[in-house]
Amino acid sequence: MATTRRNGSLYTHSENHIATVEFGHPSSNSFPSELLERLANTFNTLSADPSVYVIVLKSEGEKAFCAGASFDELISVSNLEEGERFFSGFANVINAMRKCKKPIIGRIQGKTVGGGVGLASACDYCMATEAASIKLSELTIGIGPFVIEPAVSRKIGLAAFEALAWDASQWKNAYWAKEQGLYARVFETISELDKEVQFFAEKVASYNPNAIQAMKQVNWKGTEHWDQLLTERAAVSGELVLSTVTKEALKKFKK
Repeated sequence: MATTRRNGSLYTHSENHIATVEFGHPSSNSFPSELLERLANTFNTLSADPSVYVIVLKSEGEKAFCAGASFDELISVSNLEEGERFFSGFANVINAMRKCKKPIIGRIQGKTVGGGVGLASACDYCMATEAASIKLSELTIGIGPFVIEPAVSRKIGLAAFEALAWDASQWKNAYWAKEQGLYARVFETISELDKEVQFFAEKVASYNPNAIQAMKQVNWKGTEHWDQLLTERAAVSGELVLSTVTKEALKKFKK
């Protein structure tokens, strides 16, 4: 059953060395700042838990995987400090995911926008359904996908990132995302997806945990500067969201 909580929900369940993290929000599984903070803390906790070998990240329901950051919270930003804090939400989650010692499997069952694409990109391995189209719509509301860009470009390459970012009003389908490397596998149904995610997570959890952690470290080599980089990007977005052009675009978007 989908959550009705204003600040969303976050549940973690661990069994047989597999931790499943499930988030939800009534607005298409979007993220208010409080929920992003909880998610970052959850990844930090699981990273330090010796009983967890692999993490599955999923969202509630059968429709959208993630609609990005909270729109209501975005339009209420009134000063530079608030703006930087708001955009630091996804920055902190992405940094927690890349520094997490455990591999993160993304289970993407539906459409994902903006910060949701950043989440999928920060996973170590993603599986999706045919319904899992993606879009970076930030330019349409006067900002840009600056915070998530390093994660998205690392995963799919700069050319594919540009194709998404510049064509900000268009969806790219799940097979396009697979061709670019965001998704490793795409399935027709959610039931098929869930079966294969569980099977794959069990396989990874059966490997030498020290080898798994070493693999994760090797794969993320060269991202050590992201703590500073993503903070700088959050400041850029925080400044843009205060501009008159962006405020007008947000008003039109809300209508």
